[in-house]
Amino acid sequence: MEINPWLMIIIIFSINIVYVSFFTVRMIMTLKGYRYLAAMVSMVETVIYIVGLGLVLDNLDQIQNLVAYAIGYGSGVIVGSKIEEKMALGYITVNVITSEQNQLLPKALREKGYGVTDWAANGRDGDRQSMQILTPRKMELKLYTTIKEIDPKAFIIAYEPKSIHGGFWVKQVRKGNLFK
Repeated sequence: MEINPWLMIIIIFSINIVYVSFFTVRMIMTLKGYRYLAAMVSMVETVIYIVGLGLVLDNLDQIQNLVAYAIGYGSGVIVGSKIEEKMALGYITVNVITSEQNQLLPKALREKGYGVTDWAANGRDGDRQSMQILTPRKMELKLYTTIKEIDPKAFIIAYEPKSIHGGFWVKQVRKGNLFK
């Protein structure tokens, strides 16, 4: 059966976007510890990959199919990244350093449900207040907004913790009460 060359390009392009998106999400799930869910995603990913590659290999004389495959692959990386961003799996630790030594920012963050540990610090230009905040990645942007509203000059660094143990915050996460 002969398929329209333009339709074949669209099919190959689309299949590769879906395949690479699944691949990206699976890798993130694996790294975040969602092994069983990642295994299920990989089963679907493999089927999609075989179908897409098969279409290209069956039509190697058509260079446009190879180009569609490559462009679809690159586009899939972008789409997969956006999907992972929306899923926002896991947690982040945010370190905040302010030049103002007052309790306004830590208090406001605690009232919003964030676990904040704060202490006095010294910087190049004098005394500072330093804070460490742990939050689900889904709440990351709201946290930044709150910090910037209260102290637009705050210095913010975020990273993903490898493991979490203890503290009031972890108990709230296990009970499902955080941010409800």
